[in-house]
Amino acid sequence: MSLDPARVLDLDPLLDDPDTRIVVCCGSGGVGKTTTAAALGLRAAERGRKVVVLTIDPARRLAQSMGIDSLDNVPRRVKGIDDSAGGELHAMMLDMKRTFDEIVEAHADGERAAVILNNPFYQSLSAGFAGTQEYMAMEKLGQLRARDEWDLIIVDTPPSRSALDFLDAPKRLGSFLDGRLIRLLTAPAKLGGRAGMKFLNVGMSMMTGTLGKLLGGQLLKDVQTFVAAMDTTFGGFRTRADATYKLLQAPGTAFLVVAAPERDALREAAYFVERLAAEDMPFAGLVLNRVHGSGAAHLSAERALAAAENLDAEAAEDLESTAVENLDDARIVDQEGGKAGLRNSPDTYGSSESPASETSAPDGSEGPAGSDGSDEGSPAATDSTDATDRTDAPTDTPPHGHRTVEQLTAGLLRLHAERMQLLSREQRTRDRFAALHPEVAVAEVAALPGDVHDLAGLRDIGDRLAANRPELPETDA
Repeated sequence: MSLDPARVLDLDPLLDDPDTRIVVCCGSGGVGKTTTAAALGLRAAERGRKVVVLTIDPARRLAQSMGIDSLDNVPRRVKGIDDSAGGELHAMMLDMKRTFDEIVEAHADGERAAVILNNPFYQSLSAGFAGTQEYMAMEKLGQLRARDEWDLIIVDTPPSRSALDFLDAPKRLGSFLDGRLIRLLTAPAKLGGRAGMKFLNVGMSMMTGTLGKLLGGQLLKDVQTFVAAMDTTFGGFRTRADATYKLLQAPGTAFLVVAAPERDALREAAYFVERLAAEDMPFAGLVLNRVHGSGAAHLSAERALAAAENLDAEAAEDLESTAVENLDDARIVDQEGGKAGLRNSPDTYGSSESPASETSAPDGSEGPAGSDGSDEGSPAATDSTDATDRTDAPTDTPPHGHRTVEQLTAGLLRLHAERMQLLSREQRTRDRFAALHPEVAVAEVAALPGDVHDLAGLRDIGDRLAANRPELPETDA
């Protein structure tokens, strides 16, 4: 499972290089971007860098793993790290709406800012319009870089179905807000009331009237007021998105694509690698999380399954043989005195007397069957006697719910076979990616038994990232 040394991604030189100012961890959702970003931030800080980690993960796991009660739009210093090298670690979580509010407040006077902040269309846009989260992430990145308080910024990109959303969504939002439709809708507001309407021709008036009916007159008015106010405040959205986009292309920025060894995740990673190359983005390599391994890889899935089937067959034969022996010992197959016939005779259950009633009672007199509770011919007495026989008989059959050694071994072999089949699938998927992109350096992180929830766990992940450590630790001979 080891990688070709020429393709191994060495992360420590990247983190130690003072010219590296921004590291962007990107990839599709659910592949461990947040954990990777936090682990890299901790490792860089403990190696002497002053680091801020910007996360957009709504699960807030980053705050928990760093021992912070909560994260907000302000960087918080993380305590408990090894700062002997002079480094610092800060963390923050993107507050999408607050970041948008800060942009408005920074570029508008109080009166105009109040108009924008109270605008219903703006409130909907800043709270969750498609692409707003990615747009605001790039805005916040630009703000942090402009403050120049940290020599390394690590960005955990927004969780999304596609890794490409981080690059595409800001441009889409900027293009929409700067697009012809919005310009058209805002024309009456910009020109002002009737003057604007006189400027428009008849066809334009009919179109805006139709849009008003479709969107609602109030919504149309809100959009017009909002865009007009924003334009006069600090220019177009697309201009701002393009400025941050250029920051991502600048020297000192490094993209790390994060993926898992699964078909869909690596397909997204391949798309992103190709897109970064097309956009001239500085690409550092691929981080492959949750890679599985085995300490018994020499035992193939096929051999393990064959051995399990053989053990199952042997266990079944042993159980069948033991069951027959137990039946013989308990005299259920061949019983003396015709007891089985007595139990199954309808005459016995259909009358008040049984053949045993001819036997004298303990006091010498003849009595009804079962009068003293000890009648051997009654169903109860017969069952009691059989139960005693069965109890006294030796039994080698495992109790209900218990398994033999062979069965347990067979179960373990099947689990190992499933593990080896998983390893085989992961290896084929990785080989396909490597065939498409042989130039991409890769750092692997083994699948862990549980979630990372503290600094020690993040430190371990950082060690694994830097050293490509195998899943199973080596033991001293």
